[in-house]
Amino acid sequence: EVQLQAFGGGFVQAGGSLRLSCAASGFPFDDYVIAWFRQAPGREREGISCIKSSDGSTYNVDSVKGRFTVSSDNAKSTVYLQMNSLEPEDTAVYYCTAAFLPHCNIATLLGGPDYWGQGTQVTVSS
Repeated sequence: EVQLQAFGGGFVQAGGSLRLSCAASGFPFDDYVIAWFRQAPGREREGISCIKSSDGSTYNVDSVKGRFTVSSDNAKSTVYLQMNSLEPEDTAVYYCTAAFLPHCNIATLLGGPDYWGQGTQVTVSS
């Protein structure tokens, strides 16, 4: 059974930091791109960051570039999203996803993942 368990969300003031974790199981971790999507109230779901552990490729969209960092611990089949300098506009439900793709790039974030995990709420107050 494929599982993508995201946790680490919470409530933080603007300028603060959070680290999200995504524990993956049930599929070959190295063969999949792990991507973070988010959905804010009243807005469409958007892909923001991805990583493929087997080739080290990563990608972050412009709105989070320089503030968010994605990394992976292959031994634990876990992906992290370190979020710094958080802004109220980052308030959303964050989802961990997996896609069977050769690399992590913008196409990953524009396409539809193969698997979705449950979301974790991130709330940033001004």
